[in-house]
Amino acid sequence: MGRLLHEYRDYLYLLAKRRLVGRLRARVDASDLVQQTLLEAQRDLRGFRGSSEDELVAWLGKILQNNVYQTIQRHVIAKKRSANKERSLDETGPDRQALANYLAADWSSPSQRAMRGEAAIRLAQAIGQLPPDQQEAVRLRHLEGHTLREIAGEMKRSELAVAGLIKRGLQRLREIFHEDSSAPD
Repeated sequence: MGRLLHEYRDYLYLLAKRRLVGRLRARVDASDLVQQTLLEAQRDLRGFRGSSEDELVAWLGKILQNNVYQTIQRHVIAKKRSANKERSLDETGPDRQALANYLAADWSSPSQRAMRGEAAIRLAQAIGQLPPDQQEAVRLRHLEGHTLREIAGEMKRSELAVAGLIKRGLQRLREIFHEDSSAPD
């Protein structure tokens, strides 16, 4: 069962990275949320009522969704250890945008997930094979839609360096998918 759940680690990691926004991303590692999700899934596997891989992916996504919500509650909404306490004096008002973004998130219906699930898992696994800097640059550009300037600022690199990371990452992804498509089943 551990090996089966491990197949979804990269997919869950990308989902977690998308849900952690702003200062919360600096305080909470997406890997921790994924680990917690996989531990809970293994613990609660007897409660899983599905019969297909798509239903398993949806179930794992719901566990992750709950873990992200609880993390937002602990770090943004709760007064103790609140990420809001880490604001500069220039900023005003409580930042509840992380929770608002999360609650308004576009979680797909089960039928939509069924159609995209396998491709998303394959993509996440392929991205997981890239070097860490390329993973981050590709994720921020193509999954989150950030500009080169934004990515360069976040990664503390020049725009040219970020463009190179993205280009090499995409080339490697093409190679991975080409290898997968030419491999015999």
